[in-house]
Amino acid sequence: MSSVFGTLFRISTFGESHGAGVGVIVDGCPPSIPLTQSDLQYELDRRRPGQSKIVTPRKEADTAEILSGIIQQAGQTVTTGTPIAVLVRNEDQRSSAYTEMEQAYRPSHADYTYDAKYGLRAVAGGGRASARETIGRVAAGAIAQKVIRARLPQYQCVAYVRTVKDLRAELAEPVQDLAALAETVEGNIVRCCDPAAAEQMVELITQMRTEGNSVGGTIECIVRGVPPGLGEPVFDKLEADLAKAMLSLPATKGFEIGSGFSGTQLTGLEHNDEFYMQGSTVRTRTNRSGGIQGGISNGEPIFFRVAFKPTATVLREQNTVSKDGQDTTLSARGRHDPCVLPRAVPMVEAMVHLVVVDHLLRHHAQTGK
Repeated sequence: MSSVFGTLFRISTFGESHGAGVGVIVDGCPPSIPLTQSDLQYELDRRRPGQSKIVTPRKEADTAEILSGIIQQAGQTVTTGTPIAVLVRNEDQRSSAYTEMEQAYRPSHADYTYDAKYGLRAVAGGGRASARETIGRVAAGAIAQKVIRARLPQYQCVAYVRTVKDLRAELAEPVQDLAALAETVEGNIVRCCDPAAAEQMVELITQMRTEGNSVGGTIECIVRGVPPGLGEPVFDKLEADLAKAMLSLPATKGFEIGSGFSGTQLTGLEHNDEFYMQGSTVRTRTNRSGGIQGGISNGEPIFFRVAFKPTATVLREQNTVSKDGQDTTLSARGRHDPCVLPRAVPMVEAMVHLVVVDHLLRHHAQTGK
């Protein structure tokens, strides 16, 4: 089913951009995990619109309501082990901004393909194709993170903007302190790892907004504290599930892990990560594998990159076709991000949490570890 993700920790997202609300049902969450509305709200606030001058001005509080799956016990709110339903109500719908799109397809949007598949579509805001669908993912990711850290206290996951168009942030590698990196990322509105580059990125994104245009870029992510052994050969390899998770996010166009495409420029001797013993722990001297070998985590940091295209909605006239097959033009209206990257950072982290928690539970079910 298209709106379901995960095997043991399974989520189902629901809702449209301009409907009554959006949300998620989480099934498979273990019992007795401390969970409150504020645990979800922190992550949703990082994702919500209207948070800065370089994102969509749509005004949404994105307040989460936990409808089921929690109970008060010994003065603490904890999960019950039954399905957790989370609802976020839409408050600032403006369906009138999409009148022209009822007949004309927006270039590079899902308008035509949804019509081709279903014979109809939710015109306002793109319906399920809208990035508002990711609210459910981010809420579920916050729950997943709580489950992971109950079992892996050292677990850390930090995503950040590395490039916007041709601007590239500098980063001392390997990163030694992920907590400090997270503070840097949250300290600028681009969520970039380099404050100096962030200023240039803000200028570029602001310029694109003024011109009615948009830009894309890349997000990198580092994950630490994942033990060796997670991953299910052959088809559910850990990096394969990470790739699926990332490429299921709106506006994504590419995924690479470890050395990625640059690894093709090396020989085998240059690329191989040699093993050595650090006390009783097996380590690798390099990490071109990106923390995963044979589809299974090896205990080293997992790191990958995701490419995001320029936002498809641009406020300029473009050529297109109408629903009845006539050539026409269209000037988009509405409120849109001139660059999706700043709000995509918490989405990337949420999808990492969902993949890791699912494989953690699957590993325990299979091996008892």
